[in-house]
Order: sequence, then C-alpha cells, then structure tokens
Amino acid sequence: MLTIKRLTLILTLVLLANFTVWALVNRSVAERAWGGIINGLSYSGYQAGDAANHMSDSDIDRDMATLAGHTNGIRIYGVSDGLDRIVTAAARYNINVNLGAWISRDAAANAQEVAHAIDIARANPNVKRLIIGNEALLREDISAPDLIVLIEHVKRQVNIPVSTAEPWHIWLKYPELADSVDFISVHILPYWEGVPEDGALGYVLYRYKQLATAFPQKHIYIGEVGWPSEGEWIKGAEPSQINQAKFTRDFLNIASEQRLDYSIVEAFDAPWKRGIEGTVGAHWGLWNRDRQPKFAMSGSVVESTRWLWGCMTASLLALFPIQWFVRRRQNLKFAGQLFYATLIQAVASILIWAIMAALAEKILDSNVIAWIALIGAEIILLALLLVDGLELTEVIWAHERRRKFEPHESWIPPVNAPKVSIHVPCYNEPPHMVIETLDALSRLNYPNFEVLVIDNNTKDEEIWKPLEEHCAKLGERFRFFHLPKWPGFKAGALNFALAQTSMDASIIGVIDSDYVVKPNWLSATIPYFDKQDVAFVQAPQDYRDSSEDAFKRMCYWEYAGFFHIGMVQRNERNAIIQHGTMTLIRKSAMQRLGGWAEWCICEDAELGLRIFESGYEAVYMNHSLGRGLMPDNFSAYKTQRFRWAYGAVQILKRHWRALKEGQTLSRGQRYHFITGWLPWFADAAHIVFATAAIVWSILLLFKLVEFPPAVFLVPTLSVFVFKIVAGFWLYQARVKCGWRDRLTAAVAGMALSHAVARAVWQGLFTSNTPFFRTPKCADKPAALQAFLMAREEITLLVLLVASTVAVLIRFDISNHDAVLWAGMLTVQTLPYWAALYVSLINALPRKHQPESKLIAPDPAPSAP
Repeated sequence: MLTIKRLTLILTLVLLANFTVWALVNRSVAERAWGGIINGLSYSGYQAGDAANHMSDSDIDRDMATLAGHTNGIRIYGVSDGLDRIVTAAARYNINVNLGAWISRDAAANAQEVAHAIDIARANPNVKRLIIGNEALLREDISAPDLIVLIEHVKRQVNIPVSTAEPWHIWLKYPELADSVDFISVHILPYWEGVPEDGALGYVLYRYKQLATAFPQKHIYIGEVGWPSEGEWIKGAEPSQINQAKFTRDFLNIASEQRLDYSIVEAFDAPWKRGIEGTVGAHWGLWNRDRQPKFAMSGSVVESTRWLWGCMTASLLALFPIQWFVRRRQNLKFAGQLFYATLIQAVASILIWAIMAALAEKILDSNVIAWIALIGAEIILLALLLVDGLELTEVIWAHERRRKFEPHESWIPPVNAPKVSIHVPCYNEPPHMVIETLDALSRLNYPNFEVLVIDNNTKDEEIWKPLEEHCAKLGERFRFFHLPKWPGFKAGALNFALAQTSMDASIIGVIDSDYVVKPNWLSATIPYFDKQDVAFVQAPQDYRDSSEDAFKRMCYWEYAGFFHIGMVQRNERNAIIQHGTMTLIRKSAMQRLGGWAEWCICEDAELGLRIFESGYEAVYMNHSLGRGLMPDNFSAYKTQRFRWAYGAVQILKRHWRALKEGQTLSRGQRYHFITGWLPWFADAAHIVFATAAIVWSILLLFKLVEFPPAVFLVPTLSVFVFKIVAGFWLYQARVKCGWRDRLTAAVAGMALSHAVARAVWQGLFTSNTPFFRTPKCADKPAALQAFLMAREEITLLVLLVASTVAVLIRFDISNHDAVLWAGMLTVQTLPYWAALYVSLINALPRKHQPESKLIAPDPAPSAP
C-alpha cells in the first residue's frame, strides 16, 4: 500500500512538473489584434508540385481560394514556366496582381520574359503594376543603365505603373533608377539586417521615411516586408512563430493607420527556398506548407499549437519506465526515486521535442540524413544521462549497501590456512622497486604462502639478476623465473606461473611489481573464500607516490573516483572489474576456465567476466591493502588508459553474445559491463563530433550550411553541465577530498578522453595490439616534451578555438545561434585544454604535495 501511495505521489509530481515546463516554454503571448484585409501578399507559385516544383492548375486555384477574403492582391515574381496561370486564377477570386518579370544574366531570356509580362498585363485587367526584376541589381545580374533601359521600354508598352524591386540601400545608391520608375518598390526586411523583433517595426518605418525624404515625388510601395517563423538567428533577430505573429499584427495595424502600400512576404511557406536561403527561407509564410494559418490575427499566440500533444506523448512515454523503476528500487529514499523519475521524464520530453521538430520540417531531401543522425546522437546522449543519473541516484539516496565487505581484522590464520601462491610478473622493471615489493610480501602475517616472481623478456641482466639474488636471500618461499623469450605478454607470464604453482596452493594472488602490500592483506581477505561460490576477492588499487608532485596528486584522485564510486556500485550487483593487482583468485576456478587470456591486453578484466559467466561471485573490499606507483608522466598515463580502453573493446567483441543474450550473466551484470564502458564509447564519439564541428564551422563561414537546431544543442550543453555537477556530487559523497582535488581529478579524467577515443576506434577495427608496459620510476619530461605528449590534442584544440573565434567574428555575438554554437565548440575543447594543462603540470619542477589519503573510503551504512 505504501508503494502505491509513493508511486502515485511521484507520478503526480513528475507529470505536473512536465506539464508546467511544456506550458511555460509554449506560454501564450497576447498581441495587438488585426481585423482587416491585407493589402498584398507575395506568392511564388512553387510551393508544391512535381520535381520541378511546378504547381497544377488545381493547386493554384486552391491557393487563390484560400487567400480570397484575406488579401486584396498578390505579388508574383515571374511569368515563365506556367507562372502566368496565376494571373487568371487570381482574377476568378477578385484578387489583384502586381506582376513581376524575372531578370537574370541571360539577356535573351530577359527579353522573352519582359515581352511575355507585357502581353499578360495588357490582357488581364487585374494586373495593376509591373515590376521588372527582383533584386537584380543586388545580385549584380544586370547593370543599372541596362535595367533603366528595360524599364523605359516597358513603360512605353503598358498603361500601368512600372518599377523594379530592390532593398532600400540600392535605391539610395542609384538615384537615377528612382527617376526612371513610376513608383519605388522597396524591400525592407529587418530580420536579414539582424534587427531584433522589438525594434523591427520602428526600423521599417525609419527606412520608409528615409526613402520618402530622398524621393518625395515618388509613391513608395513596400514590395517585401515580413518576419520568418523558423530558422537561424541573425545577430539579435530571432525567427519564431510568436515573433512573426507580433511583427505581422503590429505592422498591419500601423500600415492601416498610416495608409502604407505594402506586400507581406509571403503567403505560404516555401520549402523549395531551403536550398537557396536555408531553413529560414522556407518559413516566411503566414500559412504553412499545408495551407493552414500559422497563427490567428486576434487573441493570444503560442509558439507551437501542438505542444499539449507533445507533452502528453512525453508523459505516456515516461509513464511505464517510471512505474517500473519506482517499484523495483524500493531500496532508494523518496528523494532518490523522485530525482530519477524526473530524469526519465526529462529524457522523454527532450526526445519528443526533437522528434516534433523533425516532423514539423517534413524534409524530403538530404537534410533527412542530418536529422536522423542528430536524433540518433541525442538518443545516445540521453542514454548516457540516464546511466550517470542512476549511479548518482544510487550513491546519494540508497538506504543501505546490500553487499559491503569489511576486512577480517580479528581472524588469526591457523598454520593450516589455505595456501596462497602470489604471482609477481615483471618486465624491465627497476630492481629497487621490485625488491621493495618483495620485502613487503615477506612481512605478510600469514603462515602459508609462496611468491613466484616471473621476469619475462627482460634482456639486461643487470635488471633481472638482482631480483633473482634477492629472492634467494628471502628464502624458499620466494621463487624466481627468468623467461628470455616468452609469448603472451603479462598473461603469458601469469600462465607460466600458474603451471609452476605448488600443488597444495588453493588460491592465486596477483600483484603488480610496484605494489607494497600491507601485512594483513591475506589475513583480511582469505576468509571470504570459505563461501564456495566466491571465485575472487578484489581490493582497490591505491598509490603511495601522490605527494611527489601536482601531476601525481591529480592522477591519484582521478583513479580514486573509479575505485570508490564505480567499483562500489558494481559490487552491489556482483559485477566488478577484476584488476591484475591486489586480487586473489580461487585456483580451481582458474583451472576450470583455462587460465589467463593471452589474446587480450586486459587479461584481468577478461578473466573476471569469464568468472561471472560461469556463475561465480566476487567480493570487492573497499579498503586499501596495498599501494603502488602511478605513471610518471602524461604519456605513460595516457598509454595505460589506452590499454584499458583497447582491452575493453577486445572483451566486448569476444563476449558480446553473453552480454546480449544474458543466459549466463544476470541483468545487473550485463547492465554494468555494457554501461560501465559506455563512457569510453562516448569519448570515441566525441572525437568524431569534434572533427565534424570543425568541418561544420568552416561550412558555416561560407554559408554552405546552417547552425544546427537548438533542439539538439541545448540538451547537449545541459547534459555536459549535469555530468560536471553529478561528478562533483559523487566525489563529495564517496571520495573525501577537497574541492580543488575534485576539480583537478575531473581535469585529469578529461585529459584522457582523446587517448580513450583512439583506443576505442582502434579496438573496433583491429584484433590485437602489443601490450603496453606502464613505466615507473622514470624521469620527468622537459617542457617541449610536454607539448609533444599532447600534440594531437593541441592540434584539435587549436582548430576548435579557431573555429569558435571565426564563427563569432563572422556572425557577431548578438546572434544567439552563433553564441550557442560557440558554446558547443567551447565544450568540445575542454578535453583538449585538459590534456594541455595536465601535460604542462607534469613538466613543472617537482614540488612536494601533502600526502593523498581517503578520509573515509565509504560512508554508506552496512546492510543488516
């Protein structure tokens, strides 16, 4: 009963919030009403029809019937290709025509067009004016003297006023043109000049009066005036349905009061103009392409008349997932259930918003591909949002941890405790470092263990001989093996060690050659093997060199995020990643599974997945029981993460059936092994998007494409902000470090994005790559080498920054679309700024840092 009440309350709150947001975004705006008849409307006659955009007689007649009673006249722009049919169709509905003759660079075509226009004007009394050319001087299709000759010729042939149509500045530039015409036909379009809507009407009147002052003896006909309902911003001019309605109503009222002669551009939306003027060119009509009015001339106006349907669809889409989540996750507090339910609803609403925008376009050309790609990318982005949101919800609002394992502090191992065979693989490692590791193992407070040191493929005797000698000093528990030429990299060495393991050993331990374990490592963990289903026990990786410099300190806290957040959450569903250090494995399970996979450069994670596929359990003990060394430079840091990401792709390619079908893995295990590596695939997508953004920006500069719709850019930026906030929130809850360390950890993580992206793409298209050793105890790089370590990232950074600056210069910061796109480009630069910053920090002289230690590894309460 309590569950039903809680579910009802959550659904009520979420659905109400969803409705409120949709209503606020689409809130109605009250504007001045218009109740008269429009003086004139532009009509192109190309809005629909066959591939050549020709309209049938019935289509034209339908349009004239639609316009009848709403306008006194129409303006058309040419008479070729059947456009002359419009004149007779308009006459049937008592609609006057301002007839145009299209002027191009083809003199012969111009002569034919003008002659035909003269004939039509003579034959049709509803033709009231002739307009020879439309912005022909602006396009430089004809010279002013030649155009004047044409106009004078036409004036001698007809008994109606004759002019040409040009923007206001062309008339001021060519006063001789004004002398040649009977009236001035001027285009005043504030949108194209970047004038915000609230100043647009004043701008029109200003230009009108400017021409009236310059040519006081000429009648002025505003041949084009209007506002688009959709498209890109130009400076402060925003195309929107509300702005179109406001401008149109205000202008019609002022025009009526001041007795202006005008033609609104235009009657119907014209999709064919998309290829000429972009999205905005297709959305100047007072009626849409389906011949439905976009807005009423009285009453309030809303941006989308179908927003309620979108709201309802989004609510229905989210309804089942919310119910399923709330019923399944009773272990969460009310705030956590409400938070994630809200996140589900937000994702559904964003998706419906994008789909509605795409459907409204009704695009049937190559733009379909772009919209499909953008919606597909947004679905992936929103999926990542839900994954990150679920982790945040579980960490912050879970009542308790169901699987929390503590060290067995009070257990005193007996003499006959299970024998542990500890394997220490090494290759070309500094002898003093490995010796420190071996000395720590010799101090284990456990009675029954052996240590096998396997040095494979190290050529220099001065490196491996000291290890052999030291093992001999430590006694018979320590055995050393040098393998001069051994295949399989680390996995090959570990398989050799498995074959050399004592027959009476039942547990295999593996640590890296730089790890100094605590004396209680084995005594704190071995009792968990009393449960036969447990195949391995894992302790977190920890490090002892974080105080060496700022670079290692930031790396330390970046590592800590995974081991104290991600691994803890994975442990709740028995889905941890096994690591090749600080791990203990049941020998019988290893033998059953065939040992380590030598085909995979992440043999440890691969073995862990096979163990889960075989039905075993794992124990993750979130307590530091040993500390190793971190990579000494940024290059090694990237190489290590490259290996992990490449290995993850290898694993996914080999185990995709088990992850897909779920016959051997639980739902939770499949979820974590898929979504846990999903952010690395997001990094791979990022490099594609960054490259595409650079190319898109170049095309923008040459006006070959438009800015992507805000319906995609706004959610992308919002998800980025969410990830930053969620990351800090998670660190505050689980990783007890200061805000500066949280910030530098985030920077260090971002700095690895490019290396991860390269690894994923290489992993998708190749089957294997050499094992990369992570060098330890190396010298710090010089400043020049720091730049070289990040040369690929710096190249992309320079290109993205240059694109951002160029776009803002080209389109001005008052253009909201340009600012939004610049914001997107800036977000794209952050991983590359991070890489540059980390590489430079790494090159700085070493300055001792306070030692990094987790204050409280896990504050969550234990399950009863």
